[in-house]
Amino acid sequence: MDLPKFLLADCSSLPDDIFVLHTEYPKFLLNLATDEIEWFDDIENDEEQDELVDIMSQLVKEANDFYESEIDEYQEND
Repeated sequence: MDLPKFLLADCSSLPDDIFVLHTEYPKFLLNLATDEIEWFDDIENDEEQDELVDIMSQLVKEANDFYESEIDEYQEND
């Protein structure tokens, strides 16, 4: 199955929070309401850890951009 790079998610037990899930390595869940990030992949032992720090920063920016793009799309279709 082909998965999109980012997915929007929400949860009824956290009604004020919106999440973006990154489905590729390194996988993470970003809570847009609190800016908290839950990383699912263990990167501590990755040989390219320094490079991954830059990549992770870029991915968080991309996740935020994805959310903005999705919201714009929803608003245009209303």
